Parts: sequence; C-alpha cells; structure tokens
Amino acid sequence: MLNKIIRITIATALFAWSVYEFYLGHIGNGIFILFLMGIVIFTIYRHEMMLLAFWFVRKGNFKKAEKYLGYIKKPETSLVKGQVAYYYFLHGLINAQTNLKESEKYFKKALKKGLRLDHDKALAKLQLAGMAMQRRRKREATMLLNEVKKLDKTKMLKEQVDMMRQNLGKI
Repeated sequence: MLNKIIRITIATALFAWSVYEFYLGHIGNGIFILFLMGIVIFTIYRHEMMLLAFWFVRKGNFKKAEKYLGYIKKPETSLVKGQVAYYYFLHGLINAQTNLKESEKYFKKALKKGLRLDHDKALAKLQLAGMAMQRRRKREATMLLNEVKKLDKTKMLKEQVDMMRQNLGKI
C-alpha cells in the first residue's frame, strides 16, 4: 500500500538503525532489524496486494482478487516494471468473465509492458485470439494462435489451440 520510494526510505532507515545497534553491541537487535529490512525489500519487488490477488485468482475467487488489485491505486509508480505487466494481466483475467473489451485492453497492456514468462505470454495471446475470433477477425486470430504455439513449449495449451483452430475454420 506504500509507494515504492517510501519503502526504499524505510529500508534505508532500518539498515542505518541496524548498523547503529551493531555499533552499540546489541547483536540480536541488529540481526532482527536486518530481518525486518529484508521483509521491506521483499515487498518492494513483490507487492503484497499482488501476491494476495494471485492467491485468490489461483483459488478461483475473482471478486476478492479484484478487491485486492483495487487497493493498488497507481500501478505505474507503486509497482516494479515487471509487476506492472502482471497487474494488467490479472485485471485481464478477472475481466475476461464479464467485460471482453476491458479484458482485451488489459491483456494488450500486459504484453506491451512485458510479461516475463513465456506461458503467461501464451495465455494472454490465447485470450486475445479468442476475443479476435468473437469479433470475426480471422487473420488476427490465426496470427495470435501461431504465436501461442511458438510460446507454448510445454504443450499445456495445445488442446485449447487445436479447439480454437477448429472453431476458426467455421468462421
């Protein structure tokens, strides 16, 4: 919930306090404060609301995931670059059930910001291919399905791609 700059400031202050405790000879206090600093640094790179949102998406509770994503007011400033992409990716997954236009916008933003893992890119492009099929954009859907096939190295999405190709022939 805190801005990235505030977290860095808190981590720096905790480090200085820990050095001071070591200087005074309070080794236990210094180690404990270093542990607290580690937690703060962890939350700089892994935002706690994003972790909770991923947890609830994994459990299938999209309402709670959307609630926790709503706590992140300015994702561009409060999240690290890689996490911004996953913020939009999660919004796309949540909106895929209700609002396809919003979902498409979020998936495109996530791909533009740069998802790190290939299977996440493949899933986003598979969703976009499905949306293109619904809008009768056969060429775009075919192109996206080819990209999904290249990105899916473990063949987890093979069945979905084959099913979508069959449905693409009906358009």
